[in-house]
Amino acid sequence: MTMQRIPWDQYFMAQSVLLSLRSTCARLEVGATIVRDKRIIAGGYNGSVSGDVHCIDDGCYVVDGHCLRTIHAEMNALLQCAKLGIATDQAEVYVTHFPCLACTKALLQAGIKKIHYLNDYRNDPYAIELINQVGASAHQVHLENKYFTKLQLGEDAAAALPKG
Repeated sequence: MTMQRIPWDQYFMAQSVLLSLRSTCARLEVGATIVRDKRIIAGGYNGSVSGDVHCIDDGCYVVDGHCLRTIHAEMNALLQCAKLGIATDQAEVYVTHFPCLACTKALLQAGIKKIHYLNDYRNDPYAIELINQVGASAHQVHLENKYFTKLQLGEDAAAALPKG
């Protein structure tokens, strides 16, 4: 029996889903993974500025329908690259939800050429127009259950879990 490896798109999207589990946003959990040459160069999730209170602890700070406290996952990943001096030109991003217009503009300006997303989320027509206009691309990734149902914990890992 030949074992089939998980495709790259699903592998990197799974990383973004995992990152989304760290989100401190009470409204939507989002994760983003920036990849260049099939290597992860940064990851981010939506949450507060380091040192600020978190929405999951103190509630969202909503003005005009937007939480002012939250930095989007895509921005956090880009800012991690900026902070560490990692180039993003010609990179790709895997994000759990279609990026908002502001994040789309930031990603494109940072040189991201491919935006892979898992879920449609208020897909802005102008964001789509910009992606096409600058010669970038966006495509939806569909996770196939067969790559994730085979995940099992080994005996040592299972034994380390709390009982009950």
